[in-house]
Amino acid sequence: MTATVAETTVARPVSVSRAYRFELVKLLAQWRVRALVLACWIAPALFVAAVSQQDSLPVDTLFGRWMNATGWAGSLVMLGFAGTYALPLLTSVVAGDVFASEDRLGTWRHLLVAVRSYRRIFAAKALASLTVLFVLVAGMAVSGIVGGLAAVGDQPLAGLDGHLLSSGDAAGKVLLAWVCVLAPTLALAAIGLLGSVVLGRSPMGLLVPVVVALAMALAQMLPLPVAVRLALPTYAFVSWDGLFSAPAQLGPLLIGIAVSLVWAILATALAYFLFLRRDFTNLTDEGAGRRALTAGALPLAGLVAVTVAIVGVSTPSWGSGIEQDKVQRSVATAFAHLYRLQTKELNRPDVSEAQLATTAACTKGGGMNTPEGPGNDWRCVVSWHLPDVAAVGTAIYQLDVTPDGRFMADGDGPKEVNGYFQVHTPSGDTPNPLWQFDGNVELLPTTPKG
Repeated sequence: MTATVAETTVARPVSVSRAYRFELVKLLAQWRVRALVLACWIAPALFVAAVSQQDSLPVDTLFGRWMNATGWAGSLVMLGFAGTYALPLLTSVVAGDVFASEDRLGTWRHLLVAVRSYRRIFAAKALASLTVLFVLVAGMAVSGIVGGLAAVGDQPLAGLDGHLLSSGDAAGKVLLAWVCVLAPTLALAAIGLLGSVVLGRSPMGLLVPVVVALAMALAQMLPLPVAVRLALPTYAFVSWDGLFSAPAQLGPLLIGIAVSLVWAILATALAYFLFLRRDFTNLTDEGAGRRALTAGALPLAGLVAVTVAIVGVSTPSWGSGIEQDKVQRSVATAFAHLYRLQTKELNRPDVSEAQLATTAACTKGGGMNTPEGPGNDWRCVVSWHLPDVAAVGTAIYQLDVTPDGRFMADGDGPKEVNGYFQVHTPSGDTPNPLWQFDGNVELLPTTPKG
């Protein structure tokens, strides 16, 4: 008797690449994701082009006052908006729903039968959501740049210390700034994955990245120690402005990027760990629960404490970081650069910054308060010299310094120097560059120049 042994074919899990393509098609098949892709690739160009043609500009936004002077400013205005509002919302819609949607539709069993691997399902979903987010961010960057260049042109851009960036230099820094915000975007996306895994079909999973980003944005508005500020993963959304100073203020930016990447790794690892522990044979198990919430929240809270300690010990930076000598150097440097720009626009003889020998004397609260920390009660008297002129020139500025080190200087006389008047330039009439200008105080300890 010949026994026939039936060979059974072992079902192998589907490859990650095939599962990734399947998840990517599922995401792009959703009408809201398609709408977001369309909006991110079209809306910024229309917005930047329209605003750049207006007389009233968003001067309270970084680089907003330069939108009708150079096309590179519009993309940076969009970048500031994206970091505060758009990117947290995009991560919520994409990453915050990638696992929860299976719970709502009740399709986990079908997906597990098709792929036959928890690990590959997680990898495919995470990679697909990140791919869509990269497409959305790239669309906002490219669209904002195209809209600005089409409406205004590629004229030089004034940096936050007043020096002019050539078109090529401005292009490189604008693109680099957009690349830098990918790190905090990854952190929010990982938090979205974690919320989607932990909260299941609950709509709260969609809100996790938005709530986290909003809470950290509000924290950035408080007078926190620098170590705490830099320990938040969303700080890279604001620290890209250090690229537009000479020399570039890279310390806060690099720390912000590193913190964001650590958050992205830890949150993704927690989501992966909790996903593998889920019992998919139990139809009532959505992954949510006190243990899951604890396992997801406590490690992230511990990461904040550890990061604060590391940054505080290594820098050190336990104060506000806004000190009198830093404010004076920043105001004097920006004034000197912008004074030369004004001289060029008024067709006056050029003068070097060494000849100007610009200095600034700043007080806070009329000299009654300690000259440190944020506030709108800073007052600076700028002094400079001109060749073959015995008298010393002076100008007064009122400063509003925010907790993250940004400031807006408002000219308070004399009106011939820093008052409001139009300057005729080859690209059109523009306001006096010394009337109002934005600047940045580096929060980390610095060594004064020469």
